[in-house]
Amino acid sequence: MDLSDMPMNVNVLTTPILYAPLDSQYKKLGDKHFRAVEKAIKKHNINFDIIHSHFTWSAGYAGAKLKEKYNVPFIITAHGYDIYSLPFKDEEWRSKIEYVLNAADHIITVSKSNLECIKRLDVKTPVTVLPNGYRPDMFHPADAIQCRDKLGLSHDKKIIVTVGNLVEIKGHKYLIEAMKEVVKKRKDVICYIVGGGALENKLQKQIDDSNLADYVKLAGAKPHSEIPLWMNVCDVFVLPSLNEGNPTVLFECLGCGKPFVGTKVGGVPEIITSDDYGLLVEPYDSQGLAEKIEIALDKDWDEGNIINYAKQYQWDNIAEQIQDIYDKV
Repeated sequence: MDLSDMPMNVNVLTTPILYAPLDSQYKKLGDKHFRAVEKAIKKHNINFDIIHSHFTWSAGYAGAKLKEKYNVPFIITAHGYDIYSLPFKDEEWRSKIEYVLNAADHIITVSKSNLECIKRLDVKTPVTVLPNGYRPDMFHPADAIQCRDKLGLSHDKKIIVTVGNLVEIKGHKYLIEAMKEVVKKRKDVICYIVGGGALENKLQKQIDDSNLADYVKLAGAKPHSEIPLWMNVCDVFVLPSLNEGNPTVLFECLGCGKPFVGTKVGGVPEIITSDDYGLLVEPYDSQGLAEKIEIALDKDWDEGNIINYAKQYQWDNIAEQIQDIYDKV
């Protein structure tokens, strides 16, 4: 957890919980999470006026239980898999997530596609769609050459960057397949995959088997404070996800004035509404992704236009809208 530059009026209390990474154990995590949070509340003698939980499970369940016990307003933000996947896995999950959403006084979700998932559930709580945002003090244009020097990267290559955990849902497999097509037509390009995760060895094998070691690099996990450098070194930012809520890296990339190439999943098409800001392709389509990357690398993008468009998603603007919801409840 990055606690740098934390506002003076914010306190962070962690509530670590040990559990086995099994679905059966994950279903029991709600009560464990609630007990851990309540223990922290009592230990630190916290008096509170509102609860805001992020993700329906397990923080949302803990928030719902806290509302029942302390009788204070409860807001839940549904972000991604917790609303487009969990409630539709089986009836038990559906019941759990419906309980959380109906316990809330207001639901926030980050995309219209998430809202459609909520509409498929038996939920009566009012919902507001509020996208994620970015910090303009961190994510803003910076000199690409200086950023490349700081990271020790080449000056004479077109650079593609993606940022995300190395898990199936992020679609890195299809980006590597796309890069195999891209380098057939041009050799002046290199793709950096920033992130760590369980698929590292599998993806490295795919890179090696595809003879792409000179063109695709696994950069590893990086601290959040370093991500602006990676955003600013790239000519094109790519996100090949197979599903999303509304990815924060999308807004961070736009805040740096970089064009976005990605998939038509979650809230992404709600943000990339014009070819002036980026190009979209269907998920799982490595050939189509390669074509969009090639177009993006050759296109003369208007950085200023992208930055101006991104300003509406600065966290200050999103926070004002969250404040309005707090006031209502």
